[in-house]
Amino acid sequence: MRSAVLLRSLATIDARADAAKSGRTPVDKEIRVTELSYVDGTIGSYLDRLASAEPEPGGGSVAALVGALGAALVTMVTDLTLGKEKYADVQEAVAAIKTESEKVRRELEELVTLDAKAYRAVATAMRLPKETDPEKTERDRALQAALVGAAEVPLRVAEAATEVARLSLSAAEKGNVNAVSDAGVAVLLAEAAAQSAALNVKINLAWITDEDFKRDTWAKVETVLAQTARLRDVVLPMTYSKI
Repeated sequence: MRSAVLLRSLATIDARADAAKSGRTPVDKEIRVTELSYVDGTIGSYLDRLASAEPEPGGGSVAALVGALGAALVTMVTDLTLGKEKYADVQEAVAAIKTESEKVRRELEELVTLDAKAYRAVATAMRLPKETDPEKTERDRALQAALVGAAEVPLRVAEAATEVARLSLSAAEKGNVNAVSDAGVAVLLAEAAAQSAALNVKINLAWITDEDFKRDTWAKVETVLAQTARLRDVVLPMTYSKI
């Protein structure tokens, strides 16, 4: 989700209105991504939309994508290990790593798009009428609910990224030594995903009024960041020692 989410949404609404009045083509005509999934499009179309003035995708979606790339690298290491006689004694363990890495990759791929959908819920709540007191009350309720959802998505990304980091360690320990550098890259991507997701959690928490939710959610984020940092500190030296 974009960091300046509320201001960005209003700016986008105004820009689209101006484009419609002037007859200009909206920015996303050629780079529209389907509702199905961002990952079903091309890398180029995703990057073009990311670089545009559109409010989504943003940093939360990118965090999920970075985590998915890390998970894919873990899977690659396992594929380069499975079936190799040199690694006969770890075949069962490596197959299990692959199953887990593919599961978390699919989750993160889904979160690439879910983050954008969470933003849209916030934008929809922002557009609710607020002329009367009952309207203001309903708008505030809807906006708070949407913001909670928008914070929960990057939290899921951060937690999944921790799993990618854990699997990176297993891949570095048991995987084909010729691909150990990819396990090292995977743990770096996992930490980057966790840190990026944490920023997106934090920006949403700033707008939320439920203090208990804010405290509990940020505590979970801090745990995730500590775990990924510890795993990075183990995997990177191991990776360099094997190259």
